[in-house]
Amino acid sequence: MTATTGERVEQGPSPAVSWPRRLAGISELWTFLVLAALVLFFSIAAPGKFFTTYDLTQIAVNAAIYLVLGVGMTYVVITAGIDLSIGSVLVLAAVAAGEYNIGHGGAAAGWGTVACCVLIALAVGAGWGALQGLLVATGKVPPLIVTLGGLGTALGLAELATGGQDPAGAAAANLQNTLGFGKLLGIPWLVVLAAGVTLVFGLVLGGTRFGTHTLALGSNPAAARRAGIRVGRHLVQVYALMGVLAGLGAVMWLASYGTTSIAGHATDNLKVITAVVLGGTSLFGGRGSVLGTVIGVFIPAVLTTGLIVIGVQQYWQDVAVGIVLVAAVYVDQLRRSARERS
Repeated sequence: MTATTGERVEQGPSPAVSWPRRLAGISELWTFLVLAALVLFFSIAAPGKFFTTYDLTQIAVNAAIYLVLGVGMTYVVITAGIDLSIGSVLVLAAVAAGEYNIGHGGAAAGWGTVACCVLIALAVGAGWGALQGLLVATGKVPPLIVTLGGLGTALGLAELATGGQDPAGAAAANLQNTLGFGKLLGIPWLVVLAAGVTLVFGLVLGGTRFGTHTLALGSNPAAARRAGIRVGRHLVQVYALMGVLAGLGAVMWLASYGTTSIAGHATDNLKVITAVVLGGTSLFGGRGSVLGTVIGVFIPAVLTTGLIVIGVQQYWQDVAVGIVLVAAVYVDQLRRSARERS
C-alpha cells in the first residue's frame, strides 16, 4: 500500500512493463483529467463567464460541506460499507445544536453558547454514527439496511423536535459572521476548515495504523481479524468518525445558511457517494484515497455550475450527475474484474 494515497499498487514482472499499467491505474490521475476536461469545456463554451474568481470561490464554498462529509464516507466505503443516513444525521445534529442556541440567546448568543452548540452537534453525530457502527459490527446487519433505517429515524426525530419546521434563531450571529461569512487571507473560513479536515484525515488514512487497518478491513475482513485487528471495534470507530464529520457539516451549514434546512438534505448521500466513487474509492472496499475524494467532490460542483452558466435546465444537471456516477461505478467494476484476472 502506498503511504500517500492508501491505494494498493500491483507489482508487475518488470519496471519497464509495469509502469504504464501503474500509471493507468492511478485513480486520482484519471479523475483529475476528467475534472480538467470539464473546466476546459465550460471555459470554451462560456468564455469570460466561467472559471472566474467569483465562480471558483462559489464552487469551493458550495463544495466545502460535501468535502467534509466525503472524507468520512471515504473511510466507510473503504471498509466495504455505506452510509445513507448522513443527510439526516446532519439535520438531527443541526436541530439539536439549533434548539440549544434558541434557548440560550438565539441570534444574539455569545461565544460560550456557540462552543456548546458545536460540541452538541459533534456529540450527536458521533453517537449516532457509533450506534450504526455497533449494529453493523455486532448485529451483523448489512450497512445498507442499518443506515437506510438511520436515515428515516434521524430525520423523524428532527421533525418531531421541531414540528417539521425550521426554527428561527438556530444560528448565532457570531457563528455566521466568522465561520459562515468570514475569510482568512481572502479565503472563506468554510473552505479553510474543509481543507484542514481533508489534510488531517488524508494523512491519517495514508500514514497511520488506523488508516492501514481501515484498508485491510476492506480488503479482507477475515485476514484482518487473523492479523489481530479488532474488526468490530474498528467498524464502530469508522462509523463514529462519519458521524462526527456529519455533525461538523451541521455546524458549517448553520454557519453558512443560519437555518437547519430540515427538508434540504434528502440527496446529500447521493452527492457524497458520487464524489467518493468518482474519486476512485471502490464500492467493494479495500481501495481509495482522500485525495481522490477531493477531486471527486469538485466534478459535480464544476458540472453543476458550468451547466448553469451555459443555460442548461436544472433537471438536466441531476441527469448528468447520475450518468457520471453510473459510469464511474461501471469503470470501477471493469478495473476490479481486470485485477481478479491478473
